[in-house]
Amino acid sequence: MTDTSSRLESQFRFLMEADKLRRVDRQNLILDGSRCENSAEHSWHLALYALVLAPFAPADVSIERVVQMLLLHDLVEIDAGDHPIDGDVDWEAVASAEAVAATRLFSLLPADQSAFLHGLWREFEASTTPDAQWAKRIDHCQPIFQTLYNADVPAAHIEVVRGNLYGGRAAALKDAFPEVYSHAVAKLEGSDPQDVLTAPLAFLNEVDALKTVLRATTLGDGSRHENSAEHSWHIMLYAWVLAQHSHAPVDMAKVLQMLMLHDIVEIDAGDVPIHATLSEADHAAIAASEQAAAERIFALLPEDQGQAFRSIWEEFEAAESAEAVYAKAIDRVQPVLLNLMSGGGSWREYNVSLAQLEARVGQKVARGAPAVWDHVRTTVAPWFAENTSA
Repeated sequence: MTDTSSRLESQFRFLMEADKLRRVDRQNLILDGSRCENSAEHSWHLALYALVLAPFAPADVSIERVVQMLLLHDLVEIDAGDHPIDGDVDWEAVASAEAVAATRLFSLLPADQSAFLHGLWREFEASTTPDAQWAKRIDHCQPIFQTLYNADVPAAHIEVVRGNLYGGRAAALKDAFPEVYSHAVAKLEGSDPQDVLTAPLAFLNEVDALKTVLRATTLGDGSRHENSAEHSWHIMLYAWVLAQHSHAPVDMAKVLQMLMLHDIVEIDAGDVPIHATLSEADHAAIAASEQAAAERIFALLPEDQGQAFRSIWEEFEAAESAEAVYAKAIDRVQPVLLNLMSGGGSWREYNVSLAQLEARVGQKVARGAPAVWDHVRTTVAPWFAENTSA
């Protein structure tokens, strides 16, 4: 086995294990109140919170590192579970279990990446650097707004927020992030605050709906269809871990922003399965619907920020820059691995052959990450040989 093949084996082992984070439910609900949020889509939403609230961050904070910390911070819950802040919890035992989980999970990676990602996770947990402290603030404020802006939330959840703001860990936001604290307190006490957070929160609340957009691909265990928010989290992790295999040097911060934002238009336009048969008219209608969605959703932000996010989305759609080509490649890779893990998934549903997979997926992946596609094609070929006639 070559060094590249060996690294890819380890990297995909980690990424496929990370899929299990979607099975970890949290106490807080998604914004429509229909179900509990899972830790994977929570991690995507936190990364987006960090990007949107970047103008409020101290000057010495790296938003790129904050985003990376938030992508990783809850992976340990695959083994250790999530623990509500108002529960009767032995936090020392939880910390010990999480440390063991971190060692197991990050050791799946090649040694250099294992050390780096494990170190970043430890930095977040220690919360002594400016980046880690800001990441913790983002982690503390998102569940508060997730609850306060939920029109049908149980009263007990509101009381958890009240205790958190007036004496719990979120009380520190009063000094550490006063804009968040004052907005949250006003909302808790029945006001409709109109301040510097009103527009950013309108956007962040609106995009919570991405957690309800279902895709054709299932989770690795086949238990349910994945949604577009948790998909976005997973491919951000894919892009970061597989970066060395990009066809060209890329700005990883921009790649992560592209993948964080790329599916937001599906809130209005829906997801279109890659193996569905569509006419030119269908493609034109989808493109028009996505453009209209981008116009509406990004306009919720302050003007300069909305235009910047719209530009990133348009760059991804154009697929011309090195970052967009790589991001498009990674967007195609993850569903292939999920289908393999689930025993065929949407390949069975759409009667997909290896030749069709090569044409619809492989060519785009190979354009942005040729070694990745070589590895993935070799990995999935036996399934097609056994289960299809072409």
